[in-house]
Amino acid sequence: MSNLFSGWDAEKLAVACSGYELTKNIDPRRCNNYYQLGHEERKWIFPLNLVGRKYPSGAIKFTDRTIEKVVSNSSKSKTKTSFVQKYIEPLFDYFGITHFMAKTDLSSKFQQWIDEFDPDIIYAQCSSREGILFCIAVQEYLKRPMAYHMMDDWPALFHRKGFMKSYWANKIDNEFRLLLDRTTVHLGISDYMGEEYLMRYGKKFIPFHNPIDIEFWKKGQRNNYEIDKSPNVLYAGRIGLGIDSSLQILAQAIDRVNEELQMSIRFTIQTFEAPTWINDFTCTEHQGFVAYEKLPEVFGKADFMILPYDFDSKSLSYIKYSMPTKASEYMASGTPIIIYGPEDTALVQYAKRKEWAAIITEKSTQHLVQKIKELVQNKSLREKLARSAKNLAEERHNIDIVARNFQKVLANNSENRVGGNRRKNQTAN
Repeated sequence: MSNLFSGWDAEKLAVACSGYELTKNIDPRRCNNYYQLGHEERKWIFPLNLVGRKYPSGAIKFTDRTIEKVVSNSSKSKTKTSFVQKYIEPLFDYFGITHFMAKTDLSSKFQQWIDEFDPDIIYAQCSSREGILFCIAVQEYLKRPMAYHMMDDWPALFHRKGFMKSYWANKIDNEFRLLLDRTTVHLGISDYMGEEYLMRYGKKFIPFHNPIDIEFWKKGQRNNYEIDKSPNVLYAGRIGLGIDSSLQILAQAIDRVNEELQMSIRFTIQTFEAPTWINDFTCTEHQGFVAYEKLPEVFGKADFMILPYDFDSKSLSYIKYSMPTKASEYMASGTPIIIYGPEDTALVQYAKRKEWAAIITEKSTQHLVQKIKELVQNKSLREKLARSAKNLAEERHNIDIVARNFQKVLANNSENRVGGNRRKNQTAN
């Protein structure tokens, strides 16, 4: 979000979001006009109203002190949140209650806040029925143009749980289409998503993926493609749904390559916590997260970067049309990239079209072994892939270009404010 809105006048941005999204990573220099959607807007059904965290509602302007206070208050709710996620939500999923267990309304306090800010355009994201209805309510109240941005195909997951799954799939699909009808400009995250959504929803989605500061990444950018007997393969990101099992297969493949080529390739997994299986393999080692400022150097020192996806149907439904935020950062690093994941994903399709990574689309240790061996034995291939990725990062993911185009799209669609004299008309009536 900070990258997309890079260069925007901070005084002309305001953000409304739930309390748990206000974290210590917020940079007040980009935007310092927040509204915390709390207990005056968000209402839980029984018994969640007894255990759910009650965030205070209201405007927030951040200083170092208020950031610490908000983060401290947020951390207190972790036990309750874990209990709800572990025991309550699965039960609600089965009985079809999940999609109305909470509702976010426009309180008088929130209405006053948005009236005072008086936006020209609404930029919206959501990933739940509650979010859909809230976005519709905001647009209906303000009667202003709205830009809606899809980051992944979360609507595809609504039909998977409980005996009321068909009912909720149809209902939420209708509500989501209503949101899209009220949207002035539709934004996606990949070309592949745009192609699918044009067929599915009859709307043109303009792709905007994570832009990056090319000059920042050039600080550690790799330009030498020689490797020794113990090169380093790096994965940096999260562990969990959509990734974990593929990382284990990658570790198994690297162990086999080491045996067959008499090498000592290291597979470094840079995550918040070490995966439980990390000691099951000889090649694996854990590295904790590093400060963002150090990532260009860390990525540039690696010999290969890994972008993995899992192959199970649930993971595929969620990530099929998405693009990992870190993909453009990997590309700018100058380090050759290995993509391991299903063919039918935006990531693989993009890499195939533009030839910026080595790609393995079969769930096969042997296919991985063959590709890794080819890469470690072929310097010209490593260099070709890395240079293609670097060039593409500068052409399509440069923050100066992408942020400017993003702002242009929003500005062009804010010129014709729907109901621009809304409050005057209300007064007159």
